[in-house]
Amino acid sequence: MLEAEAIADNRANWDDRADVHARSRMYDVDAFLTDADTISTVVRNDLAVLGPHLPESGIRGRSLLHLQCHIGTDTVSWARLGAVEVHGLDLSPNSLRHAARIAEADGRDITWVEGDARFASTVLDRRFDTIVTSTGTIVWLPELTAWARSIHDLLEPGGVFVIRDDHPILGAMQYEPWEIDDDYLGGGGARSYSDSGTYTEESEGQIAHTANHEWHHDLEEIVTALLGAGLVIEALRELPYMDWRAFADLVPCEQGWTLPESAPRIPLNFAVVARRPRH
Repeated sequence: MLEAEAIADNRANWDDRADVHARSRMYDVDAFLTDADTISTVVRNDLAVLGPHLPESGIRGRSLLHLQCHIGTDTVSWARLGAVEVHGLDLSPNSLRHAARIAEADGRDITWVEGDARFASTVLDRRFDTIVTSTGTIVWLPELTAWARSIHDLLEPGGVFVIRDDHPILGAMQYEPWEIDDDYLGGGGARSYSDSGTYTEESEGQIAHTANHEWHHDLEEIVTALLGAGLVIEALRELPYMDWRAFADLVPCEQGWTLPESAPRIPLNFAVVARRPRH
C-alpha cells in the first residue's frame, strides 16, 4: 500500500474516532468542562517528566505547541496550567472541530492547525518555547527524521520538547499468553489491520472507516532522529505506568494503570526530553 493511502485511511479512522471519543465516559468532556481545575491524567504525567527541565515558573507563561492533539482535552489542560499562545496540531479535521468546540466552551483562545506532525514546520510560521506530544502518537507516523527536524525548527533556541508514549516493546507483545509475536525494531513497514472499535468503552462497531496502519519505532530510532535533527537529549526514561488500560492485566495506580506486583517488571511508557541549543 502507498504511504499516502495509509495516511488517508488513518485520517478517516481518526475522524470517526473523534465522534466516539468526544461522547465517551473515558474522555468525559462534560465533567472536564464543568470543573475548570481539572487537568487530564495525560498532562499530569507529561508534566511530571517535563517539570524538572522547565524554569521555576514551570509551564506558566511559555508558548506551547501540542502535536497530534486529537480532541484537545490535553491541549486545554496545558492552557489551564498557564501555557500561552497555545497551538494544537492534528491530522484529523473532525478531531480539530471537537477540539475547537471544547476550547470555546472552556473560554480558551487556542489556535488549531490541521497538518501532519512530520511536516508541522511547513504549516506553522512561528517558534515555541515548548513542544509536547504523548500517548499513542508516533505509531501513526511512517518515519521520524522529518518529524524530528520539524520539531527542531519549531522550537525557540533553548526551547524544550517532550515525548511520552507507550513503550515500543508493547507493540511487539501479546499478553495471553505473554510472548513476543511482532517486530520491536523499526523499519519493517506498516502494520495494517481492521478494527471497528477504539480504545474507549463499548465502542465496538462504532467506527465506519476500519483500516488502521501503524509503524514500529524503537527507542534507538526515536533518539537517533532527535539527535540527528540537532536536539540535545536531556532525559530518557522508561516508566512502569501508562495512561490507558492497554490490556486486562493492568491495575489502577496514581498515574493511570500499571502491572500488578506479581508481574514481571517491564516498561509500559517511555519519555524523552530534548532541547534545541541556544547557539
